[in-house]
Amino acid sequence: MTLRLHNFFRNSAGHRVRIALALKGLDYEYVSVNIGPAGEQKSDAYLKLNPQGLVPTLEHDARILTQSLAIIEYLEEVFPEPSIMPADLLTRAQARAFAAAIAAEMHALNNSGVHRYLGGEMGLDDAKRQQWYAHWGTIGFTALEKTLASRPETPFCFGDKPTIADIFLVPQHLNYVRFKVDLEPYPRINRIVAHCGSLPAFKAAAPDAQPDYVEGL
Repeated sequence: MTLRLHNFFRNSAGHRVRIALALKGLDYEYVSVNIGPAGEQKSDAYLKLNPQGLVPTLEHDARILTQSLAIIEYLEEVFPEPSIMPADLLTRAQARAFAAAIAAEMHALNNSGVHRYLGGEMGLDDAKRQQWYAHWGTIGFTALEKTLASRPETPFCFGDKPTIADIFLVPQHLNYVRFKVDLEPYPRINRIVAHCGSLPAFKAAAPDAQPDYVEGL
């Protein structure tokens, strides 16, 4: 059994998959795909692997998987223990919805491709791009904070163990730290993220723990 993860240290979708792999205690080969100025994700070789030209891509023996949500669901089904899903069906669906809100409604509006387009074709300066990040970040995190506030307070988003919700929350929170968005209005989110950050699996998956990490990039 061989797992090979094509990703980039700063990419939040790859960060999610690294957290899931670490929580499950799975060893894997790290293959760096520089999605910065090098644009390695658009190379002919990589496009044969992932026609979307996106990271991450997971190879499991001869199987090729793309899209972080699908990859993480696959890992849960193939390697069910330890589980990264809540035990009961309702809470499991709620955790999936929480993760999907981050992937589809927040990350889709604030990623490296959007960043390049806003500054390139749209010609927005740094101040305007910052306004964009803050606007959508505020909408997204306000909704997530309300979701968490409607539940009993627990160490993680949906209970006493990290789940897919925490796996998606931590990288998105880090993105907005990098974008210098004010996160003070979200105490539950901040508490959960800090708690996750104290765990070995989350530390091992962090951007600055990866072999291709470059400070300031």
